[in-house]
Formats: sequence, structure tokens, C-alpha cells
Amino acid sequence: MKTNASERQPVKSADRVLTLFELLGGWRGEMTFTELAEELQIPKSSLSQILHNLLKRDWLAYNHQTKVYSLGPAFKRLAGREADRMNLAGLVAPVLQDLTDRLGESSAFNIPKSHRMEVVAAALGNQRLTSLLRAGDRTPLYATSGGKVLLAFSPLHVLNDYLSVLHMQEAGENGKVPSPEALKAQLDKVRAEGIAFSFDEWTVGITGVARPVLTGNGELLGSINFAIPSSRFTDKLGAQASDALLRAVRSVASQL
Repeated sequence: MKTNASERQPVKSADRVLTLFELLGGWRGEMTFTELAEELQIPKSSLSQILHNLLKRDWLAYNHQTKVYSLGPAFKRLAGREADRMNLAGLVAPVLQDLTDRLGESSAFNIPKSHRMEVVAAALGNQRLTSLLRAGDRTPLYATSGGKVLLAFSPLHVLNDYLSVLHMQEAGENGKVPSPEALKAQLDKVRAEGIAFSFDEWTVGITGVARPVLTGNGELLGSINFAIPSSRFTDKLGAQASDALLRAVRSVASQL
């Protein structure tokens, strides 16, 4: 299938950015504008636009005295977030177990993985009828309480990207995928209230309740949720789950 120049251009631009990162991440570490233009073999006008965008997003840093470019603080933040998430798996395990012991319902800590939510750690409920949550399980973000929290507290450009491909996501057992407008309205409410619910959306018969795990500066690290059989869910149990989750996410945040 043939593609036009406008369809090929984003791939070409992405390749240039990746090559730029590889150059600055190599042994030289710092390079001038002229050196970058020569190595990348692209017009200076194109390079200027790339550098401007990367500087704006902190992926690059510029030293005005030496006039050289280097990798920016965004890389350090990204690496720090990944380390935090890895450490969180061990940190949240006792918190999840305490949650489950208190309410008797399964609980989990989740992180975003592309357009899906992944369970990183879980505690299984102790009742005969319980929801089975396992580390490594992945579900569409829109269809679970934990996923809705991850979407609601994501950067705006991440949310907009997701909404643009929402129609391509797998439907849950109820056979429905919400419209972008309907999901955005849900997420606005989640962001305002700090809590999300899902009712028989991904798995019919399961109600989810979730809250975000945030750093001190409001950066999203993941979500903690309960998965409760809908036949057992009541307003009272929902309120208890909400309060328990609030204490849990505050406990995790205080240990970061």
C-alpha cells in the first residue's frame, strides 16, 4: 500500500529524534548545533524545530555559555518514575494485604501500560465468592476503576491520545465501549472527586472502586483498587472501600 509524504514524515521525524538521543547519550554527551546538524545530516531549519520542541518538554538541556546540547531532566524524571514503580510493588504489598484483611475483598496496585492497565501487585479476598486479581493481568483502561483513575490523572496530551483511539479498544463482557465524550465526562468527575467506580463493565458481576497513588507534587504513580462482587456491593460497602483506599494511598505516599 502506498503512503504519501505526510504519512511518512512522522516516522522520519521520530527516527531523527531517536538518533539525536543516541548521539547525546553516547560517550560525547554534549554537542553543538553544528555538530548535531552534521551528524544527523538534516537541514538546520528542521533541526531547529526538533531542538525547540525537545527543549520545551525538558528532553534536552542547553548550556548558553558553552553552546552545547545535552540530554535533559525529563530523562532523569522518567528513570526515577520507573524506579519508583519497581520499588512500589514491594512497598504496596503489605498495604494491599491490610486493605483486603479489613474488607475481605480483593485489592490491587496498577500502572498504565500503553492503552491498558497492568496489575503489579494484588491481595486475594478471603470470601468464598471473590474476584481473582493477579500480577500481570492487563485490561483496557476505560473499563475498570483502576484504569479510569490512571486516565483521569494522566497528562492532558496522554488522555487526548487515548480518547482518539478509544473506538479501537476491546469491549468488556457488557459489549460496550463508551464514546469519547461519555468517558471524558466520567474522568472529569473522577479527577474532581479523587475516586473512580466501575459497574459490571469489564467483567459482568464485578464492581470496582479505585483511588490514585500520587507523589508529593501530584505526579501519578499508579492506582489502588478493590474488586467486589456486585451481588455483595452496597452503598455502605462502597463508602467503607472509599475510606479504606484513601488511607491506603496516603500511607503509600507518606513512604515515598
